[in-house]
Amino acid sequence: MSDTKAGPPRTETGTGASPARPSSSWSLKPLQVAWRITRLNFRAQLEYRFEFLMMIAIGAVWQVSVIVFATVLLTRFSGMGGWDSSDVLLIPATRMLAHGLFVLFLGRVHGLGRHIQEGVIDTYLVRPMPVHRQLQLSYFPTNAIGDLTVAAGLMVGALSRSDLDWTATRITYLVLCVLGGMLLEAALFTVVACASLRFPAADYWGRWLEELLGTFGSYPLNVLPRAVTGFLTFGLPLAFVAYFPAAVLTGHDPGVPYWLAAVSPLLGVAAYLGSRLLWRWSLRHYAGVNG
Repeated sequence: MSDTKAGPPRTETGTGASPARPSSSWSLKPLQVAWRITRLNFRAQLEYRFEFLMMIAIGAVWQVSVIVFATVLLTRFSGMGGWDSSDVLLIPATRMLAHGLFVLFLGRVHGLGRHIQEGVIDTYLVRPMPVHRQLQLSYFPTNAIGDLTVAAGLMVGALSRSDLDWTATRITYLVLCVLGGMLLEAALFTVVACASLRFPAADYWGRWLEELLGTFGSYPLNVLPRAVTGFLTFGLPLAFVAYFPAAVLTGHDPGVPYWLAAVSPLLGVAAYLGSRLLWRWSLRHYAGVNG
């Protein structure tokens, strides 16, 4: 594929040419179609029961570092960076729950470079379904079940040890923060996916980003040097995934204006919407794996 190849401009739904009378299953019931494909993908995974269970176990074991951190924190230390251990535990619990939901619902953008190098993305372009949706429905992420199992257990532990009064307002805000964290992580990996459409090797940036989120996402950022904290706040907004929401919920000083920390869920929504606009622009300018 080259820049000079004749044909209609690409759009999010493929080549840009739409059928005269689209079938109702595609135009009127996209959610129903997505649900059917997801069910088929899940049943396909169940055909190999041992591998299915192994993938769940891998998803859980992948979070072993966070489990060890939480265990050591609760048994050896009373707190960290001025935070009580019960308050600190809320940070990795929020981050892991947001990450597990991201892996389950939107995580297939991670690793898009492989699809590009194998030419799979080119087949998505000629199908009458948005490319992004095809990518998300390409397989069922069984490992997300393990991720969410560990995350849910950690969240239950964090809430049970917390001395906070969990009113309906606090619970609602926590739910919104988890969803906002999911969308913010999805936005970051969508930006990497957009870069992969032009530079397939940019997929390695996604691995670096995943390591960065896993390394610094579970700690109070005020224990890090100020330059690192500034980068993880305004350069790579990791602080908005779990640290700022936990600071707002527990009453700790977030290190930034309170209103900025409090609007973390809205930032996640705005970042994801912006990343989807960038995705559409990048897809229109996609020129194939050979550029």
